[in-house]
Amino acid sequence: MKNAVFPGSFDPFTVGHLDILKRACEIFDHVTVCVIPNPVKHYLFGDEERVMLINRVIEAEGIKNAAADSFSGLTVECARKHDARFIVRGLRSYDDYEFETNMEYFNKRLAPEVQTVYLACDAAHVHISSSAVRELMKYGADIGALVPNEISEYILGKVEKK
Repeated sequence: MKNAVFPGSFDPFTVGHLDILKRACEIFDHVTVCVIPNPVKHYLFGDEERVMLINRVIEAEGIKNAAADSFSGLTVECARKHDARFIVRGLRSYDDYEFETNMEYFNKRLAPEVQTVYLACDAAHVHISSSAVRELMKYGADIGALVPNEISEYILGKVEKK
């Protein structure tokens, strides 16, 4: 069975993330979206809340071979936990590619059995990032086209409470 992990902070999960997930699910038998916290980032949503939102999208989209989980630690350890031999990474730009190939170098040193697979972002989503969505939300801009419909109300409700 070809299992993969799709790691990230996903704060929030965007339509770009969903696009990469759907395409990864066409390639692999099972994809685990791993919410892995970055200690230098400040999050709008907690780890388990992000997992819940991603699982809500997965269910609503009818994706049968994916699930979300949280993991605290190195991505390669998350891959091992989920019996995955592949790490899926989405690329929006050359800057993403440069960053990801540096990460791949260290992942390969730590876990030579785990391969990184890059999926180029759909051109329609190339400018969408979680940080841009959070910035727009902060100023009350419409984010409806940037996040999956299944979670947009929840996300907006969270922002209104803050």
